[in-house]
Amino acid sequence: MPFISDHPLPRFTKPAFGSILANTILSTVPGISGAGPTAEKTLLTPILDSELIGQGAITSTDGKPNTPTGCPTPAAITRAMMELTGIVPVFINAGLVHRPTVPCVDLYSEPGRDPRDGDAVPGAPLLFERGEWLGRLLSQWSDLLVLGECVPGGTTTALCVLRALGYPARVSSSFPENPVAGKEEVCRGALVRTRSLPVGSPLTIVQATGDPMMPVAAGLCNTYRGKVFLAGGTQMLAVAAVIKEMGMRLPSVVTTCYVRDDPTANVGEMADAIGVRMYSVDPGFGTIGHSGLARYCCGEVKEGMGAGGAMMLAYLMGFPPDTIRDAIFHTVSSYG
Repeated sequence: MPFISDHPLPRFTKPAFGSILANTILSTVPGISGAGPTAEKTLLTPILDSELIGQGAITSTDGKPNTPTGCPTPAAITRAMMELTGIVPVFINAGLVHRPTVPCVDLYSEPGRDPRDGDAVPGAPLLFERGEWLGRLLSQWSDLLVLGECVPGGTTTALCVLRALGYPARVSSSFPENPVAGKEEVCRGALVRTRSLPVGSPLTIVQATGDPMMPVAAGLCNTYRGKVFLAGGTQMLAVAAVIKEMGMRLPSVVTTCYVRDDPTANVGEMADAIGVRMYSVDPGFGTIGHSGLARYCCGEVKEGMGAGGAMMLAYLMGFPPDTIRDAIFHTVSSYG
């Protein structure tokens, strides 16, 4: 299999990598998110992942950056790519429960709420405007932006938004066994509530059922002057769907083959329905010689923190696949 499903061939001289950090309280619903050792601790995951990428180590806890089964967090992959390329990542705080411990662009927002009980992102229009400000800012010093995210529980909010927009979406999961029933239950409750609301704009749907990352990413894409790749799976497809419904220029989406090939999701079908160009990276983790990374091939974790986009960015900057794989192997092996 090729390293990238198709070669994007963008012209750029000043590449950048950024990641939007946010929480949705849905990640604390038992069984919804696998992005943490317990449901409550998923609220810490954006903090810990940004520490790993930005500092090379998790400093807020004593834990290792692996799942209980030894599968490395995708943040370790992104860290390896930042070290390889020499890029300093930009983190954006779109709404965290806990104060970030690494330097961030702070958009002064609140975590996402449960869409079954009321508006999930009451400040969505303001976050969109702040995302537009951020797009103008990042345009001043870069012409290619790979934009990841870390929002535990975000595939469930993505399901709610995509369904509310009329797409027959099925979303992925970091669990080896996708908790489809739990996500569908949340989505049904959210859509029952939104049916009673007046028909509004796509931002109204995000406000009702989404998470804080979505309006920030959409606003950023609206004003960024260079090429944007949204790095992620179903969560970034939800952002692309919102952008399309708002009549704005569509970015591209890049993910891993492990999300692309997830039989419980339909990311390829959704990309086609939205009309967004989607690329996938196949890093060959099954043959890299690391048992934890091989678990990606079994459906565990799959993607996160812009890992697929970070690998693609390294490739576009001229690093061959073997060099990329070696960098990932050495980084994840150093964490034990």
